[in-house]
Formats: sequence, C-alpha cells, structure tokens
Amino acid sequence: MFGKQVRMERVIDRNSGNAVIIPVDHGMSMGPIDGLTDMRNAIDSISRGGATAVVMHKGIVPYGHRSSGHDIGLILHLSASTNMGTTSDCKVLVATVEEGLKLGADAVSVHLNIGSETEPSMLHDIGEVSRKCMEWGMPLLAMAYPRGPGIKNPFDVDLVKHSARVAAELGADVIKTNYTGDPDTFREVVKGALAPVVIAGGPKVSSDEDLLRMVKESLEAGGRGVSIGRNVFQHRNVEGITKAISSIVLHGSSVEEAVRELG
Repeated sequence: MFGKQVRMERVIDRNSGNAVIIPVDHGMSMGPIDGLTDMRNAIDSISRGGATAVVMHKGIVPYGHRSSGHDIGLILHLSASTNMGTTSDCKVLVATVEEGLKLGADAVSVHLNIGSETEPSMLHDIGEVSRKCMEWGMPLLAMAYPRGPGIKNPFDVDLVKHSARVAAELGADVIKTNYTGDPDTFREVVKGALAPVVIAGGPKVSSDEDLLRMVKESLEAGGRGVSIGRNVFQHRNVEGITKAISSIVLHGSSVEEAVRELG
C-alpha cells in the first residue's frame, strides 16, 4: 500500500532502512518526570540530534512537535495505563488511528504485554488497530514485551522472541522489544520476528558506552534501530546522546566514534 510506504519513510531513514525512535509518552504512566516538563525543548533537542521519530500521546502533540522547524516523524501512541493503578500492565486504547490521521501522525503505536493477566484484551485491541491501519495505510509500531506475574526474566530469549512474533502475527510493521543481552540470542529474536525489530532502552544505564554498545550489538544481530526513552530525554546532553545513537544506527559509526559526539 503506497500510503503506508510514504509514511514509513517519515519514521525510518530511507538510506539505511533503520530508525532512531525516541518515546516521550512517559508522562502518562509516570507523570511529568525529569526531561519531560518542557516538551518543546525536549523534542527540539531530540530533533537536532537526528532522531527519525518521536512517540507521544495525542494531548501533547501541540506542546512541542516540530515546533523548531526540524523535520521529525510523529508516532501517535494509542494505548496507556498509569503507574498509580493496580493494573499498570493492562494497556487500554485511549486514541484511534483516525485521530492519528487528523493530527498528521506518520505512524501509530500500541503497547502489548505478553503474559499479563489482561493479555486477551490487549491482543484484541491490537488486532482491531492493525485492521484500521491496513484500511488507512498507517504504519503500526507494536511495543511487545514479556511482562506479567508468571514472567521471571523479561530478557529470556524464548519469551522475547515469542512476544516479537505475536506482534508480527498481528500485523505490526515495526516491533519494539527488549534486547536479550547479547547478539547471538537477539539474532534469534530478529529471525523469528520477520518484521523489523528495534530495541527498547530499559532502565537508566550506568554509562554512555554501555548504552551505545548495546545499540551496536543489536544492529550486528540484525536489529533495525532503537526506541529509547529515558536514557535519551533524561541524559545530561540530550542532543549529544541522540547524535551518538543516530551515528551508529543511521551511519554505521563505531561505539568509539559515537562517544565523540558527546564532546
């Protein structure tokens, strides 16, 4: 579908086929945390750093997207929960594909926790969103994680590759999931997912080198980029760390070369 192809090229770099996606939707689940109080400044810094797209909820779009004139893709997040509730693993739909079209979004995203007690409702929701995306030619990013009361290790390769495959089976165009910790096991995830896979950033890392090494390893295993939030927008140098990640993902830089982007 041509419309989907056009939109995909606004969130994925045309030359490399890779993506640097920065989620800034954490205000829904965590409140106005550090890095996300001044949305205009946050998105401007991310844009100047060379990211291909940001993920945000519909109410935040007017507060900063493309405010500086930098061209960056918009992925509208359709599902949500808050950390204050007792069912935070249950993501419910709070926006529609049609709203994404009205807001000028280039793609939409849905969060899916495989292993959650409310997994059936999330499977149903992503199936409906996927149907609408196919109807309107809208790319779908699925954030698929092993997460729930029976999940002991959310980085276990068998659990991660199953979660990624579920997203692909339901029609995701891009899949965001956990990095399994090493290229050999992550290669299994990429192989089984079929659709392009980008890695989540997870909790704050101990060093920039650790973060950039994880990014490089994921690409060597066949990953197509990143979707990293807190390790970017809460960094001491948001523009610099975005440039460093982008240099690896979009231009094939080494970790050592990328570190120099931080000054």
